Amino acid sequence: MADAEQPSFQIEKIYVKDVSLEIPGAPQVFLEAQQPQLEIQVRNESSRFGEGLFEVTITVTVTAKAGEKTLFLAEASQAGIFSVRHVPPQDLEPLLAVACPTILYPYARETVSDLV
Repeated sequence: MADAEQPSFQIEKIYVKDVSLEIPGAPQVFLEAQQPQLEIQVRNESSRFGEGLFEVTITVTVTAKAGEKTLFLAEASQAGIFSVRHVPPQDLEPLLAVACPTILYPYARETVSDLV
């Protein structure tokens, strides 16, 4: 009976939820030899959608600019479904806000890299 109450955490699925790429100055922008300034924003959210099942999503937005000109804008939402059972309430928020996004970051980085 004690084993049934043990905390458990499992990755069920990792997937790309949404992706977009805008290159407003194409094709001329590819001929310019400028070093762009990059702005990177990362945000995460989580939601319960079933008994012990949570979806955690991180959204990475990368904007590359040369002066006032936008070279590209890439955005990727990387998500995962995680099974979380018998985890104390005080440990649930750090798990969903820190541990799960940490698992998703390498996948999001690869998605953005492949996109641009």
